[in-house]
Amino acid sequence: MRIAIVSDIHGNLTALEAVIANLRVAAPDLVLHGGDLPHGGARPAEVVDRVRELGWKGVCGNTDEMLWAPASLRDFAAKAPSMAKLFGMIEEMRLWVCERVGEESLAWLKGMPMLQRRGEVTLVHASPKDTWRGPSKDADEVALRQAFRELNSNVVVYGHIHQPYVREMGEWTVANSGSVSLSYDGDTRASYAVVDDGKVEIRRVEYDVEREIEAMRLVRLPHGEWVGACLRAGKFVPPE
Repeated sequence: MRIAIVSDIHGNLTALEAVIANLRVAAPDLVLHGGDLPHGGARPAEVVDRVRELGWKGVCGNTDEMLWAPASLRDFAAKAPSMAKLFGMIEEMRLWVCERVGEESLAWLKGMPMLQRRGEVTLVHASPKDTWRGPSKDADEVALRQAFRELNSNVVVYGHIHQPYVREMGEWTVANSGSVSLSYDGDTRASYAVVDDGKVEIRRVEYDVEREIEAMRLVRLPHGEWVGACLRAGKFVPPE
Protein backbone atom coordinates (compact mmCIF):
# COMPACT_ATOMS: atom_id res chain seq x y z
CA MET A 1 0.00 0.00 0.00
CA ARG A 2 1.21 3.47 -0.93
CA ILE A 3 0.53 5.84 1.99
CA ALA A 4 0.88 9.64 2.03
CA ILE A 5 1.33 11.40 5.36
CA VAL A 6 0.38 15.07 5.53
CA SER A 7 1.20 16.77 8.83
CA ASP A 8 1.32 20.16 10.54
CA ILE A 9 -1.02 22.13 8.28
CA HIS A 10 -1.38 24.91 10.88
CA GLY A 11 -4.40 26.64 9.41
CA ASN A 12 -2.68 27.27 6.07
CA LEU A 13 -5.34 26.46 3.48
CA THR A 14 -3.20 27.91 0.67
CA ALA A 15 -0.46 25.35 1.29
CA LEU A 16 -2.93 22.54 1.94
CA GLU A 17 -4.65 22.99 -1.41
CA ALA A 18 -1.26 22.92 -3.16
CA VAL A 19 -0.44 19.64 -1.40
CA ILE A 20 -3.83 18.18 -2.32
CA ALA A 21 -3.12 18.99 -5.97
CA ASN A 22 0.29 17.32 -5.70
CA LEU A 23 -1.27 14.23 -4.12
CA ARG A 24 -3.11 13.62 -7.38
CA VAL A 25 0.31 13.15 -8.98
CA ALA A 26 1.73 11.08 -6.11
CA ALA A 27 -1.38 8.84 -6.33
CA PRO A 28 -1.35 7.27 -2.85
CA ASP A 29 -3.82 4.54 -1.93
CA LEU A 30 -4.37 6.23 1.44
CA VAL A 31 -3.71 9.63 3.03
CA LEU A 32 -3.19 10.06 6.78
CA HIS A 33 -2.75 13.35 8.61
CA GLY A 34 -0.17 13.87 11.35
CA GLY A 35 -2.03 16.45 13.46
CA ASP A 36 -1.60 20.17 14.16
CA LEU A 37 -4.40 21.09 11.77
CA PRO A 38 -5.94 24.52 12.62
CA HIS A 39 -3.60 26.57 14.82
CA GLY A 40 -1.19 29.05 13.21
CA GLY A 41 -2.80 30.24 9.99
CA ALA A 42 -5.54 32.36 8.47
CA ARG A 43 -8.21 29.71 7.97
CA PRO A 44 -8.32 27.22 10.84
CA ALA A 45 -11.96 26.19 10.43
CA GLU A 46 -11.60 25.79 6.67
CA VAL A 47 -8.57 23.52 7.09
CA VAL A 48 -10.42 21.26 9.54
CA ASP A 49 -13.45 21.17 7.25
CA ARG A 50 -11.29 20.29 4.23
CA VAL A 51 -9.52 17.43 6.02
CA ARG A 52 -12.86 16.08 7.23
CA GLU A 53 -14.34 16.38 3.75
CA LEU A 54 -11.45 14.35 2.35
CA GLY A 55 -11.96 11.68 5.01
CA TRP A 56 -8.34 11.57 6.13
CA LYS A 57 -7.75 9.61 9.32
CA GLY A 58 -5.00 10.93 11.56
CA VAL A 59 -3.50 11.60 14.96
CA CYS A 60 -3.66 14.31 17.59
CA GLY A 61 -1.03 17.06 17.50
CA ASN A 62 0.11 19.24 20.39
CA THR A 63 -1.48 22.41 19.00
CA ASP A 64 -4.70 20.44 18.54
CA GLU A 65 -4.56 19.15 22.11
CA MET A 66 -4.04 22.61 23.58
CA LEU A 67 -7.28 23.87 22.01
CA TRP A 68 -9.40 21.83 24.43
CA ALA A 69 -6.70 21.25 27.07
CA PRO A 70 -4.95 24.61 27.57
CA ALA A 71 -3.19 23.21 30.63
CA SER A 72 -1.03 21.13 28.29
CA LEU A 73 0.37 24.33 26.77
CA ARG A 74 0.87 25.96 30.17
CA ASP A 75 2.60 22.88 31.60
CA PHE A 76 4.98 22.75 28.64
CA ALA A 77 5.60 26.51 28.79
CA ALA A 78 6.40 26.33 32.51
CA LYS A 79 9.47 24.23 31.69
CA ALA A 80 10.87 26.99 29.43
CA PRO A 81 10.46 30.31 31.30
CA SER A 82 12.87 32.06 28.92
CA MET A 83 10.26 31.55 26.16
CA ALA A 84 7.37 33.04 28.13
CA LYS A 85 6.71 35.72 25.51
CA LEU A 86 6.44 33.17 22.71
CA PHE A 87 4.04 30.97 24.66
CA GLY A 88 1.96 34.02 25.55
CA MET A 89 1.60 34.75 21.84
CA ILE A 90 0.62 31.15 21.15
CA GLU A 91 -2.05 31.38 23.85
CA GLU A 92 -3.56 34.48 22.23
CA MET A 93 -3.65 32.69 18.91
CA ARG A 94 -5.17 29.61 20.59
CA LEU A 95 -8.15 31.64 21.83
CA TRP A 96 -8.66 33.14 18.37
CA VAL A 97 -8.59 29.68 16.77
CA CYS A 98 -11.06 28.20 19.27
CA GLU A 99 -13.59 30.94 18.48
CA ARG A 100 -13.43 30.15 14.77
CA VAL A 101 -13.26 26.37 14.79
CA GLY A 102 -16.34 25.86 16.98
CA GLU A 103 -17.35 23.18 19.47
CA GLU A 104 -18.33 20.47 16.98
CA SER A 105 -15.00 20.55 15.16
CA LEU A 106 -13.13 20.76 18.47
CA ALA A 107 -14.92 17.59 19.56
CA TRP A 108 -13.83 15.92 16.30
CA LEU A 109 -10.22 16.96 16.91
CA LYS A 110 -10.43 15.73 20.50
CA GLY A 111 -11.38 12.30 19.18
CA MET A 112 -8.09 11.88 17.31
CA PRO A 113 -5.99 8.93 18.54
CA MET A 114 -2.30 9.09 19.44
CA LEU A 115 -1.25 6.77 16.62
CA GLN A 116 -2.34 5.26 13.35
CA ARG A 117 -1.04 1.89 12.22
CA ARG A 118 -1.31 0.56 8.67
CA GLY A 119 0.61 -2.66 8.12
CA GLU A 120 4.32 -2.00 8.65
CA VAL A 121 3.81 1.78 8.97
CA THR A 122 2.98 3.61 12.20
CA LEU A 123 2.25 7.33 12.43
CA VAL A 124 2.48 9.50 15.55
CA HIS A 125 2.60 13.27 15.90
CA ALA A 126 5.69 13.57 18.13
CA SER A 127 6.03 10.38 20.16
CA PRO A 128 3.71 7.52 21.11
CA LYS A 129 2.41 9.01 24.37
CA ASP A 130 3.35 12.70 24.18
CA THR A 131 2.20 15.20 21.54
CA TRP A 132 4.71 17.81 22.75
CA ARG A 133 8.05 16.01 22.65
CA GLY A 134 9.63 14.20 19.71
CA PRO A 135 13.18 13.42 18.57
CA SER A 136 15.14 16.12 16.78
CA LYS A 137 16.34 15.75 13.20
CA ASP A 138 19.84 15.09 14.53
CA ALA A 139 18.83 12.38 17.01
CA ASP A 140 21.03 9.30 16.85
CA GLU A 141 19.80 5.73 16.47
CA VAL A 142 19.84 5.14 20.22
CA ALA A 143 17.57 8.12 20.83
CA LEU A 144 15.23 7.12 18.01
CA ARG A 145 14.92 3.57 19.29
CA GLN A 146 14.26 4.87 22.79
CA ALA A 147 11.51 7.14 21.49
CA PHE A 148 9.77 4.66 19.19
CA ARG A 149 10.75 1.08 20.07
CA GLU A 150 7.47 0.38 21.87
CA LEU A 151 5.66 0.77 18.53
CA ASN A 152 7.37 -2.40 17.19
CA SER A 153 6.97 -1.07 13.66
CA ASN A 154 9.27 -1.34 10.63
CA VAL A 155 8.51 2.22 9.53
CA VAL A 156 7.74 5.06 11.95
CA VAL A 157 6.71 8.48 10.64
CA TYR A 158 6.16 11.54 12.79
CA GLY A 159 5.70 15.29 12.36
CA HIS A 160 5.94 18.04 14.98
CA ILE A 161 9.51 19.28 14.38
CA HIS A 162 8.82 20.77 10.90
CA GLN A 163 12.08 19.34 9.55
CA PRO A 164 11.71 16.44 7.11
CA TYR A 165 14.23 13.61 7.01
CA VAL A 166 14.49 9.87 6.37
CA ARG A 167 16.77 7.63 8.48
CA GLU A 168 17.20 4.04 7.32
CA MET A 169 18.74 1.77 9.95
CA GLY A 170 18.87 -1.73 8.55
CA GLU A 171 15.42 -3.26 8.84
CA TRP A 172 14.03 -0.15 10.52
CA THR A 173 13.21 3.32 9.18
CA VAL A 174 12.27 6.52 10.99
CA ALA A 175 11.12 9.51 9.00
CA ASN A 176 9.74 12.96 9.63
CA SER A 177 7.16 14.11 7.11
CA GLY A 178 8.01 17.77 7.56
CA SER A 179 5.20 20.32 7.68
CA VAL A 180 2.66 21.64 5.22
CA SER A 181 3.08 25.07 6.84
CA LEU A 182 5.85 26.77 8.81
CA SER A 183 8.84 24.79 7.58
CA TYR A 184 11.86 25.03 9.89
CA ASP A 185 14.54 23.75 7.51
CA GLY A 186 15.07 26.88 5.43
CA ASP A 187 12.85 25.67 2.57
CA THR A 188 9.59 27.63 2.26
CA ARG A 189 7.83 24.85 0.35
CA ALA A 190 5.23 22.59 1.92
CA SER A 191 6.41 19.09 2.79
CA TYR A 192 4.79 15.68 3.09
CA ALA A 193 5.88 12.03 3.00
CA VAL A 194 4.97 9.03 0.87
CA VAL A 195 5.64 5.50 2.10
CA ASP A 196 5.69 2.79 -0.57
CA ASP A 197 6.83 -0.77 0.10
CA GLY A 198 8.76 0.33 3.19
CA LYS A 199 10.58 3.16 1.43
CA VAL A 200 9.90 6.77 2.46
CA GLU A 201 10.05 9.68 0.02
CA ILE A 202 9.81 13.33 1.06
CA ARG A 203 7.91 15.50 -1.42
CA ARG A 204 8.14 19.32 -1.50
CA VAL A 205 5.42 21.50 -2.96
CA GLU A 206 5.55 25.16 -3.98
CA TYR A 207 2.69 27.38 -2.82
CA ASP A 208 1.95 31.11 -2.75
CA VAL A 209 3.42 32.17 0.59
CA GLU A 210 2.50 35.83 0.08
CA ARG A 211 -1.12 34.88 -0.55
CA GLU A 212 -1.27 33.15 2.82
CA ILE A 213 0.40 36.11 4.54
CA GLU A 214 -2.17 38.45 2.99
CA ALA A 215 -4.96 36.15 4.18
CA MET A 216 -3.62 36.36 7.73
CA ARG A 217 -3.60 40.15 7.49
CA LEU A 218 -7.19 40.26 6.25
CA VAL A 219 -8.53 38.08 9.08
CA ARG A 220 -6.33 39.85 11.65
CA LEU A 221 -4.69 36.72 12.95
CA PRO A 222 -3.06 37.63 16.28
CA HIS A 223 0.70 37.90 15.73
CA GLY A 224 0.21 37.26 12.04
CA GLU A 225 3.23 39.39 11.16
CA TRP A 226 5.46 37.06 13.19
CA VAL A 227 3.91 33.97 11.56
CA GLY A 228 4.45 35.62 8.17
CA ALA A 229 8.12 36.21 8.94
CA CYS A 230 8.52 32.49 9.71
CA LEU A 231 6.74 31.53 6.47
CA ARG A 232 8.97 33.82 4.39
CA ALA A 233 12.16 32.54 6.04
CA GLY A 234 11.20 28.88 5.96
CA LYS A 235 12.43 28.62 9.53
CA PHE A 236 11.57 29.69 13.05
CA VAL A 237 12.09 33.42 13.57
CA PRO A 238 12.20 34.49 17.24
CA PRO A 239 9.52 37.08 18.01
CA GLU A 240 10.81 40.59 18.58
